[in-house]
Amino acid sequence: MSLLFPRRVPVFAPLVFAACLAPAAQAQSSCSSDGQPRPVALVERFINADCRDCWSDAASPRVRRGQVALDWVLPGSQGEDAPLSAVASRGGLQRLQALGLAPPAGSSSQTTAVAAPGRLRVAHGLPVAGYVGAAIELRRTPPAMVTPPFAAWLALVEIIPAGTEGSPVTRNLVRNMIQPLWNGPQQLSKGEQTGWREARAMDIPPGTDPQRLALIGWVQDSSGRVFAAAQSRCIQPR
Repeated sequence: MSLLFPRRVPVFAPLVFAACLAPAAQAQSSCSSDGQPRPVALVERFINADCRDCWSDAASPRVRRGQVALDWVLPGSQGEDAPLSAVASRGGLQRLQALGLAPPAGSSSQTTAVAAPGRLRVAHGLPVAGYVGAAIELRRTPPAMVTPPFAAWLALVEIIPAGTEGSPVTRNLVRNMIQPLWNGPQQLSKGEQTGWREARAMDIPPGTDPQRLALIGWVQDSSGRVFAAAQSRCIQPR
């Protein structure tokens, strides 16, 4: 299914968060950052929806070992007539604002180091009625120099393999995003340490291939420094 002509699926979902999370996922697959390499840097690629050629540009920034990419398609001046409007979201504009950057006329990229990888966990369940249950959790106390409030970013991405959909590079196309603000630690379930956690049902936009979904999450302190990051992967049970 082409990204430029997404399929239409009915959007009807009461709160399906509980169904989206663990039970079905445990039976069929486990989708979390557990056991996965921790990103040491975020490579964020921003593309204006007006610029069709930017998506297929052979010079698109590649990721190095230990880095993870996020691909944000920004709303263009042509509105719904923009070539990439079907996958554009305003979340990319929020991210650019947080980085103190202006939207590009074509494309741009930004690389951000992760100061202390390994402290964050992300997980999601299986798609149910157009939604997926997603969670982000800071499990260990941040470094002493890091002060709250913390801004957590959790991006639901569709993995587009290189050579498909006209892209020369593998892309983690951001399809949805939540941005909780953590002012202080929360008490987790019995037996767990005090930490920071957010769990929600996230909408899956029309045209998204649910078999390609993953989560990328990171947390930054009040100065904007990213100090933890994680990405999920679905593992089929043996």
